[in-house]
This record gives sequence, C-alpha cells and structure tokens, in this order.
Amino acid sequence: MKAQNIEGNYKANRGGKRFSEWNSYLFLLPALAFMAVFILYPILYNAVLSFKDVNVYNLNGEQHFVGFSNYVKTFKDEVFYIATQNSVIFTIISIFFQFTIGFALALFFNMKFPGRSLFRSLMLLAWMLPVVITGTVFQWMMSGDYGVINYFLQSLGLIDKPVNWLSEGNTALLGTIFANVWIGIPFNMIILLSGLQSLPLQLYEAARLDGANRWLQFRHVTLPLMRPTILVLLMLGIINTFKVFDLIYIMTAGGPVTSSTVLPIYAYQLSFTMFEFSQGAAVSMIMFVLLILVAIVYLRMSNKEEVH
Repeated sequence: MKAQNIEGNYKANRGGKRFSEWNSYLFLLPALAFMAVFILYPILYNAVLSFKDVNVYNLNGEQHFVGFSNYVKTFKDEVFYIATQNSVIFTIISIFFQFTIGFALALFFNMKFPGRSLFRSLMLLAWMLPVVITGTVFQWMMSGDYGVINYFLQSLGLIDKPVNWLSEGNTALLGTIFANVWIGIPFNMIILLSGLQSLPLQLYEAARLDGANRWLQFRHVTLPLMRPTILVLLMLGIINTFKVFDLIYIMTAGGPVTSSTVLPIYAYQLSFTMFEFSQGAAVSMIMFVLLILVAIVYLRMSNKEEVH
C-alpha cells in the first residue's frame, strides 16, 4: 500500500513538473509569435523572392524561379561594388570616431564634478532626436549658400568660398559620416560609461599602490576589464551603422550619382525606383549574410574571452 502511494506521489509530482514546464513555454508564445511574424517570415520571404524574377510587370502575375541569376546579375553590377565600398568606408570611419570620442567622454563623465548629471543628460539629446530632424538639420548646416559650417570655416580663413558639401562627389559621403558620428557618440558614451562604473575600485587602489600612473591604470586595468563591453558595443555599432538608410536618404539620397550610395540605398533604389524587386531582395540577402558573418566573428571572440 505504501509503495503504491509512493508511486502515485511520484507520478503526480512528475506530471505537475511537466505541466509547469509546458506552462513556462506558454509564456514564450507571444514573443515567439512576434518573432515568427515580424522577423522570421520577412527574412524567409525575402530569401525566396531573391531566387525569383519579380518586377513591376509580373508582381501580381506568374513569377518564375531563376535560381542564382539575381545574385550573378548583382555581382556583375559596378554600382554594387561602389555601394559596398561606400558602406565599408561609412561603417569603419563612423565606428572609429563614435567609439574613440564616446570612450573619451565616458572617461570624462566617470569623474566627479559639479553638473555631471546635467551635461551627461544633454549629451543624450543627439541620440534621442529623430533621424529625420537630425538629417534635415545637418543638410541645412552643410548647404553651400547659407550653411553654418561654410560660414564658420570662412570666418576662420580655412576656405575661400562656400563648399557644396552634400552636392559634390568628393565630400557627400563624408558629410553623412559626420552626421552619423554625431548621432552615435552618445550611445557609445552611455554604454562605455555604464561599463566603467561597474569596474571594482579596489583594482585601481592596488595599481596606485604599485606606482601605476593614470595611463598605466587605463592600459592594464581599464582596457582588459572593459574588453567584453567593447566587443558588444563594436558588434552592435557595426550592425547598426552598416544598415543605415534613413540618414543618408534624407541628406543625399545616395547622390550625387553614386558617391554616397551605400548597400541599403542601393537595395532601395533597385526595389522602389527601378522596381526590380528580386534583385533588390538579393542585395538585402547579401547584406544579411555579411552581418551574420560579423555576428559569428563576435561569438568566436567572446568565446575566447570566456576561455581566458
């Protein structure tokens, strides 16, 4: 009798535990449904679209499967390589200045001084403003006739006549980079500042007792401890910067000609200007694969960090 009771209690506990596990999975259903509808389905649909021949003429008609023809056509297009080069330049320069200036500001605001919280909050305005407003303001600032930047440079005697920063092929991409750096500095600053404030102060006290100056403390204490935060920040920065569309579209729309055309602009032009939807999908999938490779590199580097 006692054995039957024990067996019954075991089955009841096992059934209750199994029900609890299923109950936990039920709470994940809304998030999984959201990801399936708004993330997984668009990616799969875009992937299928890239293997078809879909344009404005057969959008509602018969759509033929063409295999890798759209990818071959894309790799033969000279504009694709210009857009890729512009995307790489835009990403590398933006990340470099966003990170270095953001790190410097994070070190500055990590010190205690009057008004620190106020100035730190004001720095976040650049990141909180809508990109439409930021792009429009920088477009006005860089205009050739009445731009503030030209007035400032002429006042200092650095230029003789106004420069059409966003209308000339040599400076259009740099103008968009300048605006993107301004947007990204506060985000880098706040992430790095939160990392700095979580570092143990005992290590700095021990380093000072050993005679380490500020530079040695930064090199041998701050940087090694901040490495995981820096890796995450750089990965997020590369992904967010590589897919920037709205800022560049507002400021230059990819022009003049292709001087500021990046891959997102190129995909948009193919899909919604030339109405070559399948080729635009192919460019989007190439971008997706490139960003997946960046994520894989990050995961391998983070695994090495955990091993060490």
